Amino acid sequence: MTMKRVLAGCLLLLLTCGSGICQKTATRANTANEEVATVKDVTFHSASLQRDMRYRVLFPREYNRGRFPVLYLLHGLYGDYQNWDMRTKLENYARNVQLLIVMPDARDSWYTNSASVPGDKFEDYIAKDLISEVDEKYRTIRSRQDRAIAGLSMGGYGAVKLALKYPDLFAFAGSLSGALNAPQDLDTLRPEFRSQLLQVFGREGSPARADNDVFLLLDTSSKTPYPYLYLGCGTADPFLETNRSLALQLSLRKMTYEYHETPGGHTWEYWDTALKPMLEAMDRSLVEMTSKAEKR
Repeated sequence: MTMKRVLAGCLLLLLTCGSGICQKTATRANTANEEVATVKDVTFHSASLQRDMRYRVLFPREYNRGRFPVLYLLHGLYGDYQNWDMRTKLENYARNVQLLIVMPDARDSWYTNSASVPGDKFEDYIAKDLISEVDEKYRTIRSRQDRAIAGLSMGGYGAVKLALKYPDLFAFAGSLSGALNAPQDLDTLRPEFRSQLLQVFGREGSPARADNDVFLLLDTSSKTPYPYLYLGCGTADPFLETNRSLALQLSLRKMTYEYHETPGGHTWEYWDTALKPMLEAMDRSLVEMTSKAEKR
């Protein structure tokens, strides 16, 4: 390869990434009947946050031949929009499900409108800006029964909270190792989180804590049925008890859910193992809901 060709290739890469969309091809062979899946990193302007934000999108096979359900896959505390794709076998697992998977960046926001920083409206950023952005830009099926949300740790809490607050938006919510008690007493149990949690949820007794407590949200009346909830947690995870508590409340309320305890801790090894069965459960659930909606 000549030096001129190398320089031309580098210039093309810089121009592509500088435009806000960086693309890579997944490591799957292309055939005459199957398109190569792609992953793109995208920058868009969030009206709620009044700043540019990034997300990664994983396209399903044969993306250009139809419209697809969407999964919003949320990262954990101290993570970012690349984590799921870089630290798990997500691309391999996603080959068997026909989903557009969107992985947004949300910093350490707990997917919540901050109680102390007016500009940090991270709940609105997901529920309003991001969903609108994705539905306008991609080949999505724009209906509740074809939209899911899931995450790990902070993202598991965020997925459950957003699903309970906006049941008209999501048909399925999945949580792995969810830090589900974040607005309650997590700052006591995990003192290293205290200053950040105070910034997001306010002090004990603040309205923001009550408004974002998933256990209290279960008691909120809604005309739309709550989404199907999938909870998974490792038996050595520090958030095991809060996950058991939420599963018990779901059972007492006779809500549609499934709960899985398997060996593992608060680690990427566990999340990678638990991701595939969650995706499969999600795919089954969305197919069933779509089928029921078509029969009405």
